[in-house]
Amino acid sequence: MISYTRYERARIIGARALQISMGAPVLVRTGRIDPLEIALEEFEKGLIPITVKRHFGEREVVVA
Repeated sequence: MISYTRYERARIIGARALQISMGAPVLVRTGRIDPLEIALEEFEKGLIPITVKRHFGEREVVVA
């Protein structure tokens, strides 16, 4: 699994939880109702389809 910073992790999970709360399809089978818990479970299983771009000065690196 890719190593994310704690800020990237928080942003990914928060963005995905917002998507779920707005009606996006859930990518994991679960009995949970809370969008944040569902997003966290999806993150732990590596199922969230979000790309992170890291900027290093003039350079830009995409972390999938």
